[in-house]
Amino acid sequence: MSISESTSTSAAPTLEARQRTYTWQDPLIGAEAAQQLSGLEYLRGMARGEYAPPPIGDTLGFRLPREADVQDGQVTFYLTPEEFHYNPIGSVHGGVYAALLDSALGCCIHTKLPAGVGYTTLDLAVKYLRPLKVGMGEVRAVGKVISVSQRVATAEAQILDAAGKLCATATTSCLILRPAAKGANG
Repeated sequence: MSISESTSTSAAPTLEARQRTYTWQDPLIGAEAAQQLSGLEYLRGMARGEYAPPPIGDTLGFRLPREADVQDGQVTFYLTPEEFHYNPIGSVHGGVYAALLDSALGCCIHTKLPAGVGYTTLDLAVKYLRPLKVGMGEVRAVGKVISVSQRVATAEAQILDAAGKLCATATTSCLILRPAAKGANG
């Protein structure tokens, strides 16, 4: 019996560095303005370009491009999947989905809040149904309010591709942060 050795003549793929740069504006300027406006007024102003978008949108590349994307109880964000969104298996990382959905969910709740009232996410549940990949075109995340009470709001969102196919769903509960009444004890 003879043992032969084989060598492969194919070389490993060449790793080419890619570069991405982006800019953002001071997020606290808009946050200060938001205290004086209803959530709906503030987000519509952001869509019109009157207030800077939050840096997370610039970092991940999602947009709230038109005032029509901000309705009472509903907000739509857009994202085009890019290489810099990828995980090790060649599709958009689940954290990108979650950030996009969380933004649509929180902002749709924000549209229902008066000036000076804030919110924070209590929970986020995401279902990943279809991969997002480079070349598939723009996707949209549509968040819709389910209910808003004195202390808690709930909402649902979907990521849809250009053909309207469902790629992911999410639900959230948010704590409503109302200012303390003057003279109230802790």
